[in-house]
Amino acid sequence: MPQTRKAAVSGLFYPDDPATLKMMIADLLGTVNPLPNRFRAVIAPHAGYIYSGKTAAYAYKPLERLRNQIKRVVLFGPAHRVPFSGIAASSADYFETPLGRIPLDTNAIKELHDRAFIHLLDSPHEQEHSLEVQLPFLQTVLSDFTLVPLVVGDAPATKVTEIIDYFWHDSSTFFLISSDLSHFHDYQLANTIDRQTANAIMAMEPDKINYDHACGRTPVNGLLNFARSHHLKPTLLDLRNSGDTAGDHQRVVGYGAFGFE
Repeated sequence: MPQTRKAAVSGLFYPDDPATLKMMIADLLGTVNPLPNRFRAVIAPHAGYIYSGKTAAYAYKPLERLRNQIKRVVLFGPAHRVPFSGIAASSADYFETPLGRIPLDTNAIKELHDRAFIHLLDSPHEQEHSLEVQLPFLQTVLSDFTLVPLVVGDAPATKVTEIIDYFWHDSSTFFLISSDLSHFHDYQLANTIDRQTANAIMAMEPDKINYDHACGRTPVNGLLNFARSHHLKPTLLDLRNSGDTAGDHQRVVGYGAFGFE
């Protein structure tokens, strides 16, 4: 019997009513002008939509023109709730949101499981929001696609690079890195730190990004390693924080959207 990973943070990070969710995402995407870029990878934030949804829309808007070309999404996100070593794949057959079920590429996951640092480990996926909040956007901007969801625990960034390299030959595979930027500084300091982090991403200098700069530093740095060695071109799509959206200015969280082509 097929196994489904049910939505864990719908109604918290984003609406649990399908019609409301569709309208919210459409409104967010509608604020972004279409871009001609043909990205193979993006970095997108993973906070509640009222906080980071505008920035996320900048990451997803360019995918609309690739709607029928992207057939598989390899999604990396940091572990927030369950500590573990390595990278956790899921044994589920589907991930579910209020917009429906997304099939996992179970064959690809089995192939990855042959690598010593990748584990079939469901507990890190069960309540993890860093992957889940990306899914309704993907369901909106893409047509038929499969998902390879990977929660990154205590692992070197080179392992993320290795996974990206494994799938890179397939032009229908897209890579999505889920990460917020700085956490809980005042507005002015957060702007300074996040601008430095954005500059490091644009310069593809992973050694300048640590946990204080981005909660998803390991998958971000894994992508930057790959981007640098394969001469990818980065684009800064949006940079803001919760003080610019729905939060106060005393304890803000930073958000950035970046594309790589």
